[in-house]
Amino acid sequence: MQEDELKRYEEIGNWDFSDIKYTTKQESKWDFYQIIKNVTNSTSLLLDLGTGGGEKALEFIPDVGMIIGTDFSSKMIETANKNKLNYPNKRVKFVCMDNLNLTFPNNLFDVVCARHTIIDAKQIYNVLSDSGYLIVEGVDKYDCWELKQLFGRGQAFKDEVSISQIDLENIKKAGFKKVKFEEIIQYEYYKTKDDLLALLLKTPILDDFSEIAPSNNVHKTYIEPELFNKYVESHKKEDGIELKRVLYEIVAQK
Repeated sequence: MQEDELKRYEEIGNWDFSDIKYTTKQESKWDFYQIIKNVTNSTSLLLDLGTGGGEKALEFIPDVGMIIGTDFSSKMIETANKNKLNYPNKRVKFVCMDNLNLTFPNNLFDVVCARHTIIDAKQIYNVLSDSGYLIVEGVDKYDCWELKQLFGRGQAFKDEVSISQIDLENIKKAGFKKVKFEEIIQYEYYKTKDDLLALLLKTPILDDFSEIAPSNNVHKTYIEPELFNKYVESHKKEDGIELKRVLYEIVAQK
């Protein structure tokens, strides 16, 4: 599974969604980057796991002593280093590394943040300094659930236990003292069907998603136009095509 995911992200090469036109309405007050700002200062050493092309780290993570951004895709790290040229004053370094095989010394980081990526709670606990923070925003089982039900597949669609509960349990087992968990419900409204399609082609919401039908030589899941159009027609709202997102946040202190 990880090999397939790595291949996908190597092909994508960036994690920039700026060309996709949509608006967001969120029911909770959760703000991932504000939480980071609340627990850091000008000398903090921060690890950003699954940084992708560094777009979010460069634009939204506040100025700290140093940001280390990691991703298991060398193409993403290549993109991140190119993007860094637009932020000459940002103290950041990008490194190709697997979230599940961290090679940093113990007790190094003041904050570890992970947004929409896999984590190993015990390894994170080890690389955090005393009283350091882990901040997680994850995609839960019931994210985009109506879309997944229509297609009969998708990220975590068949999971018996949600990834949020697995993460929460593993974080507690790792030894974190203070752990806060909250479900996040938000609605995204895509301006056109092409904007929604662009999102689905770039993310694993419906697993390996491609506009091209599978051939005898290439095993790929492709978008069934009739199902996609059915979803679009049934979810048109005044603000655009609605997609219900179900995320979760965990803030834990060592």
